Amino acid sequence: MLEHPLGGERSEGVTRRARQAVDQLVALLRKSDATRSPGVSEPARAFVRPPSIQAGLEAPATTITIPDTPEAILAAFCEREWCDGLPIVPPTEERVRAMLGGTQPDRLLGVMPPLWRRVTLEKLAVNAVMAGCEPVAFPLVVAAVEAMLDPAFNLYGVQATTHSVAPLLIVHGPIADELGVHGGSGCFGPGFRANATIGRAIRLILLNVGGAWPGRHDMATQGSPAKFSYCIAERRDAPWGPLHENSMVTVFGGEPPHNVNDHVSTTAAGILATVADTSVSLGSNVGWYFSQSQLLIVLGPEHAQTIAKDGLGREDIQRFIFEHARLPLRTLKLGGMWGIQDWPRWMHAITDDDALLPQVPSPEDVLVIVAGGPGKHSAVVPNCTFSRAVSRPIRPL
Repeated sequence: MLEHPLGGERSEGVTRRARQAVDQLVALLRKSDATRSPGVSEPARAFVRPPSIQAGLEAPATTITIPDTPEAILAAFCEREWCDGLPIVPPTEERVRAMLGGTQPDRLLGVMPPLWRRVTLEKLAVNAVMAGCEPVAFPLVVAAVEAMLDPAFNLYGVQATTHSVAPLLIVHGPIADELGVHGGSGCFGPGFRANATIGRAIRLILLNVGGAWPGRHDMATQGSPAKFSYCIAERRDAPWGPLHENSMVTVFGGEPPHNVNDHVSTTAAGILATVADTSVSLGSNVGWYFSQSQLLIVLGPEHAQTIAKDGLGREDIQRFIFEHARLPLRTLKLGGMWGIQDWPRWMHAITDDDALLPQVPSPEDVLVIVAGGPGKHSAVVPNCTFSRAVSRPIRPL
């Protein structure tokens, strides 16, 4: 087991490790100088791409033959670490061609961390087939990958962290109904092919193309069930309208949903006070890495209706959560990431232990959608705080 290099270390321990690292670097440099021939300079080195890009998935595709049984196919893919441990649909040439639907298979979208492998439509199609996606959903998968490759999303951080973060896909607009992406009862759970297979396709892409395997490049301490599949639809009948009217997908680097249980409040203030309290805790990343902190509030439709009846809209909800989802300085000093927080100067200047410090930079960093079915429940999804939500339109390829 490789322990976290600095987590939990006191300042003197960090200093000791830094000095040891400097000593090791000096020793290596001296050794290099001692082995170099006198009077001979190092030849100029041509720039080369990282080995993972050169040797990753760049070799021509090869065909493997496996006995045509579900058990043999699963065993072969698990042995090669090509899947998530669940049964897959074999990605035959015919199925991959059908998924591509006539688009250019070698179209390049970029490179995917942490191994910086080339992302082509063919590679995405292979993983979408394995996940059980229908070809009609492939443009959504591509749009989600394009969003994750946006620097603002910081996919390297999301893939390699010890945090349990997983990309949550939120599907907006008419495309959700067309594809059958579910935003009603149990939307975060099982039972809906589009949610399950689209979300799973993203995970398989992150494993097979990005190379983030648990314990190897994906260093999540415990992970979470959201790393299997994490995809929902936004309800379009929100009292204040949807976050996006058009067919789009938002990727949000979030934790699993934190349940908000409020069966007694009959006012907007009551429900939002419960939501705000659920939004903050000493153990959350949110608030410590301040500039990138975001909260996603997923209101159940009954809670949303109660809030709307009091005349509050989305901006009011954002402002309320921003103002009330706070912890006093004395609580923050108890643990969490106290002492290694990344705060702006004005927050470091605060000394009043009773001061309530914000957890996100602005009300706009509180995203609000409606999803779910009947019941007095909502959810809060904190982000990992080193990734920003990114949205992309879903268009034909």
